[in-house]
Amino acid sequence: MEADALSAAAKGMTTANKITILRILLIPFFVVEVLYYTQSGMELHRLLAVLAFATAAICDGVDGYIARRYNQRSELGAILDPLADKLLLVSGIVVLSFDHQPYLESVPLWLTGTIIGRDIVLLAGLAVIQMTVGKTRVRPRIPGKLATVLQMILVLWILLKWDARWLVGWALAAGVCTGISGLLYIWDGMRQLSAHPTSLPSEKQ
Repeated sequence: MEADALSAAAKGMTTANKITILRILLIPFFVVEVLYYTQSGMELHRLLAVLAFATAAICDGVDGYIARRYNQRSELGAILDPLADKLLLVSGIVVLSFDHQPYLESVPLWLTGTIIGRDIVLLAGLAVIQMTVGKTRVRPRIPGKLATVLQMILVLWILLKWDARWLVGWALAAGVCTGISGLLYIWDGMRQLSAHPTSLPSEKQ
């Protein structure tokens, strides 16, 4: 019975959501390959890590296009898509923040702290808004999209072993966009809370 139910659920799941789940499944494979490479120095592991990360990043655009083009937007997709993005980027940033010399350059710790700190603040804010207002409205902004793209570029730049002199520039750009996007999300959250009756002073009895 359970197998039949799972089979029916898989058949009913949209193609966009299946691609998003594939992205999530690629993340542990990517992390393991990076760790194997930094321990052994075998180029095959680095190439597999690049392939896994690039595939997951490309599929991010593919599942979004399919969802829009074929009207496959769903509540599950609205949850899984940003979750897959966060898991991929945070995994890549964190695993590359350690000292992997002489094999790979490292992500600056200040950038790792900025990214993780922003996400923790946003998650806490979303929880507060969900409990207070009952529904959260998240508006994607250009700085947030730029931050995602720049973080992906930074991870791939390190994995591909391109000119390390550019890493500071990519890190600074990613950090600025990450910080700005975080402030904009906080601003949106404060406006949602301010518009709700629970934020008004309690009447004295």
